[in-house]
This record gives sequence, C-alpha cells and structure tokens, in this order.
Amino acid sequence: MAQHSHRVSGARPFLKWAGGKSQLLGEFGRCLPVEDLKNKTITHYVEPFVGGGAVFFYLKKRFSFDRCTIADVNEELILTYQVIRRSTKNLIGELEKLESAYRSRNERQRESYYYEIRDTFNRDLLSVDLRHYNARWIGRAAQIIFLNHTCYNGLFRVNRKGGFNVPFGKYKNPEILNMDNLVAGAACLKNTRILRGDFIRCRKYVDDQTFVYFDPPYRPLNATSSFTSYSRNGFYEKDQERLAKFFRELDRKGARIMLSNSDPVNEKPGDSFFDDLYAGYTIERVPAKRMINCNGARRGAVSELVITNYGTTKP
Repeated sequence: MAQHSHRVSGARPFLKWAGGKSQLLGEFGRCLPVEDLKNKTITHYVEPFVGGGAVFFYLKKRFSFDRCTIADVNEELILTYQVIRRSTKNLIGELEKLESAYRSRNERQRESYYYEIRDTFNRDLLSVDLRHYNARWIGRAAQIIFLNHTCYNGLFRVNRKGGFNVPFGKYKNPEILNMDNLVAGAACLKNTRILRGDFIRCRKYVDDQTFVYFDPPYRPLNATSSFTSYSRNGFYEKDQERLAKFFRELDRKGARIMLSNSDPVNEKPGDSFFDDLYAGYTIERVPAKRMINCNGARRGAVSELVITNYGTTKP
C-alpha cells in the first residue's frame, strides 16, 4: 500500500507532562536538521520517549513525513494515544460526561469527585487489559485526561504498583475537554505507528532516512528534582548509559539524531557525565525554565543539553 507524506496543523499536547518541551520549541527548532527535513532526505520520524508529544506535534505541523513512529514505556500514555487515534468521537463523549459532572459541583464537591475518579482509575488497573485494544480503554483514556487536567501541577505520577497518586489541583476553571485539539491530534496520528515499551523497540524502524529525537526522563540535577516516576519502573543512570550506546548504534545506521537532557553543570560545574557519554557529538546548552516544581523559587532559568550527531542549521 502506497504511503503518502503529509503535514497536519493545529494539534498540541493533550496531556500536561513533566519535562514537556512546549516551552523549549523555539530553542529546539534551531537545533533541528532543517535542510534534511525540508528537502525530504528524511522521510521517517521516530520518537522513543514521546511523553506529551510537544516535539512530535511541532514537527508534524511544519514538515512532511511518509510515516512516524512514537513509543513510550508508560502504558497509560500509549493507551491514550491509541484511543485518540482510533476512537476520537467516543473519547470526546466520555470527556463531555466527566466535564459536565465536574462543573456541576462546588469546589468541595469537585475535590471529592476528583478522588472518586482517581480511586476508580486505580482500582480498574487490576482488571483492564492494557495490552490489547478494547472498549474499556476509551473510558480509561478519558479518566487519564481528566485527572491530568485537574490534578496538582498537571503531573502524571504513579507509585510502584502503577497507581496514580497526585492530589487534587484546586483549579478554578481547568480545561477538561478540548474537542478541536483531540480531532487535530487524531489527524496527526493517522500515519503514525504507536508502540509501548523500552526505547530499544524502535531499533528496527530506523534507517538512514530517519530523524530520531530522544527525550528520556532527565538525569536528576539534585535529590529533589527527579521526574523518573512517570512510570513504575523508573529511569536511572545505567539507563542513560544504555541510551548513549543505542544513540551510537543508530548513528552508525546513518540516522539523524537529536537528544535532550538536563545539564549537570547547573548544579555541579565539574560534572561531565553527558559530555563524556556523548564525546565526539555536538553538545549545545540551551536556556530552559523549570515549569513543574512545587517550590516556586526554583522555577528559574537553567540550561538544558541538546546533543546531535549532525551540525545544527538555523531554519
């Protein structure tokens, strides 16, 4: 079956996500292999840690790909992407019910309703089949979006058993349903392969016409800054080292690769962890801002690393 390249406009992340890249897109745009993207030397986009999808949606709006592959180890996140692509209308219907029930309550009742939905979501984890698409996924995806938009600080965080454990957010007017964005997101996902699992799963989909963007859970800058609990398994220093090895493997395949991570120099000027891991590649430090931090005083300007296996080109 012939594949058709196309770009899609208008979609943005449908979940708030720790480490999301919406605030950094301007800086990241200057680090892309723009000429290869424009002249169609690149026909395939792969993102093994898709998260909220800010970079994926950004690229889909601006460039044409014959196909895309996105993946994540977080099973609930991948469930939501699948539902948006396959059951958009039914998902909108479920979100309409949740939004109506939420808005009909006063503030105290809204908090109780939030915990009611959270308890249901966690209880159903034991009985829902997260590996094979089924009708129960639709209600679960709606609950994920609802909880994400009404919880404290817009986090997605689970405990070791996979239970969602973020408290109520007390927002005055949270956006629970954005119908246009879900429809646009579904259009973006049409020519997209959606995988659940470790980043290594993407290996067989990468060749010399592929652009790969890695956005792993960041290496913590200090003891309180870890966001690795977005899945029950975590992501540790040994995983960062395994990823660097995979980066080099895909480089040998001829793919164009970009990776982002925290910059240890923000906290420890002599910490060369990533400079050593990615020695020989282009390492740039771009200004960033911590957006998810319970301590408002620490939401300041920092730098993040952008590592590429090509010379950067300004768009």
